[in-house]
Amino acid sequence: MSHQASQRPGETQEPEAPHLDFQGTTPYEDYVRADVLTHLQHTLSDDPGEMVFLVTTQVMELWFTVIVHEWETAARALREDRVPVAVDALKRSVRELYALNESWRPLGQLTPAQFNSYRSALGEGSGFQSAMYRRMEFLLGEKSASMLVPHRGAPRAHAELEKALHEPSLYDEVLRLLARRGHAVPDAVLSRDVSLRYEPSEEVEAVWTALYAGDQTDELARLGEVLTDVAELVWRWRNDHLVATRRAMGSKVGTGGSAGVAWLEKRAQKNVFPELWTARSHV
Repeated sequence: MSHQASQRPGETQEPEAPHLDFQGTTPYEDYVRADVLTHLQHTLSDDPGEMVFLVTTQVMELWFTVIVHEWETAARALREDRVPVAVDALKRSVRELYALNESWRPLGQLTPAQFNSYRSALGEGSGFQSAMYRRMEFLLGEKSASMLVPHRGAPRAHAELEKALHEPSLYDEVLRLLARRGHAVPDAVLSRDVSLRYEPSEEVEAVWTALYAGDQTDELARLGEVLTDVAELVWRWRNDHLVATRRAMGSKVGTGGSAGVAWLEKRAQKNVFPELWTARSHV
C-alpha cells in the first residue's frame, strides 16, 4: 500500500524536504555568485554607517548595469524596426528606474555629522566617476568626450565608454525610426556627429507635436510616452541625488573635486528627450 493510500482521512501529507546535499557549491550560488557579491564590501573607516553607504552605492551600480542593458536592447530593436521589443525593454527599465531611485532612501536622511564620519574614506572618489552611469548618460544623448578621461587607467571601461560615445544614442535611434516612418526629422539631426551632446530641434518638436495631436493608440505615440516615463524618472533620480547631497553636505565642494550641489542643480534642470516635453505645449 502506498504512503498516500495509508493516510487517514483529514491527515495532510508532509511536503518533501528540499535537496540539501550538493557535490560542490549550490546551484543558487553558481548562478547568483552571492558569495562574491557579499564579500565585495571593504569599509575604510570604523564608522558603522559606512557599510550602508558602500552597499547602497554598489546596488546602484548593479541597477545602472541592468538599465544600460535594457536601453541598449531598445536601441538595437529600434534600429531593426522592432518597436514592440523596444517598448518592452523600455517598460522594464521604468520599473528598474523606480528601484534605482528608491536606493536613495538609505542615504537620503544623512546628517552632515553622519556623512563626515566616513567621508574622508572616499578620498577623491565620487559617483561622478562611475563608468556605468556615464554609459547611461551617453545612451540618453548626454555625450562628452572629456568624460572618458577619468577611465584611462581602466582599459575595459574606457573601451566600452569610447564605443558608446561614437554610437547613436537611444534617442538618435528613435529619431531615425521616425524618419524611416515618414516623419520630417531634418537631415541635420539625422547626420549629426553622435559623439556630441544632443541639442533640441524645433523640427523634431513639430514631429512629436503632430504625433501627440493624432491617434493616441499609434505605435509611435506610445513609444513617446514610455520614453517620457524614462525621462521623468531620470529627472527624479537627479533631483533625489541633489536633495540627498544638499542634506548631507550643504553647499560644500563635492567629493572628487566636483562643485557638489551647484553642479547637481545644473544637471537637475536639464530635460532628457527635450522635445517630448516642449511639444506638449503645442498640442
